[in-house]
Amino acid sequence: MAEPEFSQPNQAHDAATAEAAPSIQVAPSPHISERAFTTRRMMADVLIALAPIIVMAVAFFRWYAVVQVGLCVLSCVGAEALFTWMRRKPVSITDGSAVVTGVILGLSLPWSAPWYIAVIGSAVAVGLGKAVFGGLGYNIFNPAMVGRAFVMLSFARDLGASAYVVTESRLGIVTQATPLTIAKRFAADLAAGKVIAGDVQLQFESARQFWPLFLGQVNGSLGETSALAVLIGGVYLCLRRSASWEIPVGVVLSSFLLAGLGNWLGLTSFTALHHLVSGSLPFGAFFIAADPVTSPLTPRGKFIFGLGVGCLVVLIRLFSGYPEGVMFAVLLMNAVVPLLNRWTIPRPVGGPTPASA
Repeated sequence: MAEPEFSQPNQAHDAATAEAAPSIQVAPSPHISERAFTTRRMMADVLIALAPIIVMAVAFFRWYAVVQVGLCVLSCVGAEALFTWMRRKPVSITDGSAVVTGVILGLSLPWSAPWYIAVIGSAVAVGLGKAVFGGLGYNIFNPAMVGRAFVMLSFARDLGASAYVVTESRLGIVTQATPLTIAKRFAADLAAGKVIAGDVQLQFESARQFWPLFLGQVNGSLGETSALAVLIGGVYLCLRRSASWEIPVGVVLSSFLLAGLGNWLGLTSFTALHHLVSGSLPFGAFFIAADPVTSPLTPRGKFIFGLGVGCLVVLIRLFSGYPEGVMFAVLLMNAVVPLLNRWTIPRPVGGPTPASA
């Protein structure tokens, strides 16, 4: 007696089960539930927040700022198009990430940087900082800082402390060294027992004036022009939720405490407040460290990440040969992000999953 055939009902049952099964999509971070919160909108928010900084950079460094930032943007967009074509991927220029990388890289450079530094730094930022990892969302390190570190180490003479100073220039702002460089030299002279007087004393007193530091009337990279402009743009980013407030708060808190301790111990001649508003620390706290792709996912992890960045910035400033430390601090903490994500996994609702499950 022949067995009945149930192939067609079974196939129909399997098809119905497949349709009812949940659809699981795996994508790189950041994971955002709000559909309107797209990459393009986030990049637009960042560009809007960067607008006050760009305005102040143009006001102080004039045409040099326009050329530097514009060249970085064009180079990043061109590198993005080239690398996506080489990888046979859809063109991703329209998401705005290449433009943001170019603006941040340009603002991290001095006004006097040669044109080839902007081009090489942009190519490295997009190529080694993002494309080799698989594109936007897969990169571990901040692309702009990867490009900045590459040109910093490759062209030290063009990006060193002396490159910021041009004694015979129409820009009066660049006739003196950066405030952090002056403070570091001043602290070194004190430690060596040298007599501090005359022009050295006057330069230090000028460099530690708070309001010029806060408003940006000092020499430095283009993005260091104004802590006030950075604060305005950073608050806008946090209100728009395009940046997590935990990161800049952690950076400010740890750097303030550690810089205050260093000043009390005589390791730095700048107070904690001077460290907060000088150099690229404000710019790095809001626009570099708070990058949603290269920062932790959990709120606790973000705060710890910010604390680490702030501590490393001050440690590099106090104990290394570099007057600034934001770039290296962010890159070092980017490498720790996977561990922070693992260590700060939130407790699930109802308690941890039983081991026998």
